[in-house]
Amino acid sequence: MNKTILFILLISFSRCFWGMGQSNVSVTNNIRMIENFNFEGWPNCIKLSNGKIELIVTTDVGPRIIYFGFINGLNFFYVSSADKGKTGGDKWHLFGGHRFWLAPEIMPRTYAADNTNVKYTWNGKVLKLSQDIEPQTNTVKEIEITMYPNTNEVEVLHRIINQGKSDVELAPWAITACAPGGLALIPQEPYIDPADYLLPIRPLVLWAYTKMNDPRYVWGEKFIVAKQDPTISSETKIGVLNKQKWAAYYINDCLFLKIFEYEPNSVYPDFGCNNEIYINGDFIEVETLGPLSIIHPNESVEHLEKWILVQKKLKLNDEDALELAIKQMLKFVSNWIFK
Repeated sequence: MNKTILFILLISFSRCFWGMGQSNVSVTNNIRMIENFNFEGWPNCIKLSNGKIELIVTTDVGPRIIYFGFINGLNFFYVSSADKGKTGGDKWHLFGGHRFWLAPEIMPRTYAADNTNVKYTWNGKVLKLSQDIEPQTNTVKEIEITMYPNTNEVEVLHRIINQGKSDVELAPWAITACAPGGLALIPQEPYIDPADYLLPIRPLVLWAYTKMNDPRYVWGEKFIVAKQDPTISSETKIGVLNKQKWAAYYINDCLFLKIFEYEPNSVYPDFGCNNEIYINGDFIEVETLGPLSIIHPNESVEHLEKWILVQKKLKLNDEDALELAIKQMLKFVSNWIFK
């Protein structure tokens, strides 16, 4: 065969081979969006990055945000080794990452499988993920993700749409399964002298499988600390009404801050909780909840979180220093959350 012809054939074959499954890349306003990105066995993930942080969402299942972290850094989110890459079927899988549930927790409604393809749109600023109608509730779950172009911030908007013919009473429930080995922080409400205030300040809720003397909890003056310990396999969960509107997860000298709304005139599920922590031997979940709402047909409710990543070594044994450090971080947060 003529060497020139052979060379042309080889080049053509190479282009065809490398084009198969090739990711689609677009860049808008410093946000790089990659489609058809293979992550942990799911071939059609989407990656967003701004040169500082990156996140990955699944579209083969979900909606799930399966990765969040600094560029080429630690994944702050837990990924289930038993479930990664799985699709299809009617059995609910843990998968890991950030998921969107409906509260209160009721079997089988809460555990509706999210194993099918997710529809998505990208307008250069907002990535919108839409799930098919859940037959148990006749609702549709949507997540809208907005990554800031020049900071370590992401807004995650959760929406429940009632597509049924009757009212449903639900609360949006945003659950983030975090990587093992770190600790969650919940701020205590500010101390008030009993001469100035006599009523209770907020509920602290315990689940039936929670023990107050569990060594994974530290009940501090200014913070509740909840540690993920891989050597302790038992499950535990607590909930609070968090009026300070933030919670955090700390691991490897990095802090993942979740900021969320508190509506004082609303009723929250689980004896009045808008912030919950669940722990087992594999991961820890930092959860936020919106108010209970009666959703009429063709109407919706929303729940917004802001995520921030900060690289900083914190003095965990000094509550005053820890409080000051987090207050300094929160100064840079947009004013929308502190109405």
